[in-house]
Amino acid sequence: MATVYTNATIYDGQGRIDNGFIRYEDTILNIGPMSEYTPTEADEEIDAEGRLIIPGFIDVHSHGGYGIDNMDADPEKIDEMVQQFLQEGITSYFATTMTQTAENVEASVEAIAKAAEHNDRIVGIHIEGPFISVDHMGAQNPEFITPPSKDLMKKWNELSGDLIRLVTYAPEVTDVSEFEAYCLEHDIVLSVGHSGATYAELEQSNATHVTHLYNGQLGLHHREPGVTGYGLLNDDVKVEMIVDGHHICPEMVKLTYRAKGADGIVLITDAMRAKGLPNGESELGGQKVFVKDGTARLENGSLAGSILTFIDAFRNMIDFSGCSIEEAVKMSSTNQAEEFNLAGKGKLLPGYDADFLVLSTDLELQQTIYGGETYNG
Repeated sequence: MATVYTNATIYDGQGRIDNGFIRYEDTILNIGPMSEYTPTEADEEIDAEGRLIIPGFIDVHSHGGYGIDNMDADPEKIDEMVQQFLQEGITSYFATTMTQTAENVEASVEAIAKAAEHNDRIVGIHIEGPFISVDHMGAQNPEFITPPSKDLMKKWNELSGDLIRLVTYAPEVTDVSEFEAYCLEHDIVLSVGHSGATYAELEQSNATHVTHLYNGQLGLHHREPGVTGYGLLNDDVKVEMIVDGHHICPEMVKLTYRAKGADGIVLITDAMRAKGLPNGESELGGQKVFVKDGTARLENGSLAGSILTFIDAFRNMIDFSGCSIEEAVKMSSTNQAEEFNLAGKGKLLPGYDADFLVLSTDLELQQTIYGGETYNG
């Protein structure tokens, strides 16, 4: 039996349908304006008048949440965490690692791969560290930072079953030609982050993505554009943004939107274990973290990931930048699907996965549908 939402305002990743319907099972069967809708007795019809339907969120950079971290290397816990992400609208997820020992990263990618065998919402792995710069390490542990290594990437990728889709690295710390070549051959997107690379150095690299723009990188200067300038100036480079009001102030979010445009921005949470938990002490990458006033910080005061939910990132982007809902959909789902070639994701079209969200007109998340199933957590 198919289910049909009717009379909804639908943002399908390509445009807006003002009074539309979406018929689905595990994939989308039909979608369009109500003038094209033909009811059948086999359909379960749900009147969605006054509500919005958008594609499910895709988070390509998140370490954890709800008391769980990918570095715990526990497949059952990772699966539980990804299930909890549905309450904030995340229907596709890149499990993100941290700078730790090579053995701990190895255990993490194996556990993520095992969890992904029975949880198809895990669509990739993001290796963030250890291939970074000590000078821009942020909340990463300097003890385990190491130059980009083709051999380690090859080992981890093979252990993951080729699930690694994104890697954060500092291209200036060593000769990265073999490392980059391996990643490109295996469809792993190269993201400059936790890096002090100059604009000239980045022009010689193959980086097409910037990890959490403005944070953990050589910033914009009037005599050196740095990592930030590289991300802003190049149309073929996507930039991640943590839009929680702490990592980037609202005015800079607006400035970035005007400079980069909706097509070049990828919203992320960069969330850590403490997301969804009360204020207090937590942990990230083996380091003590304190959560208070909407932020997670190391003992030295440095920001340590976020406790941002994706639905809040979506709403904040609209509030801070003045972008349209249609553009926010691009930045929260469509861009990610296109950049990483995620088949059946990021748009609401016939044949695509039935991964979508039902929102109120004030952008409160009411329902999450994933693979045709409704999340009622």
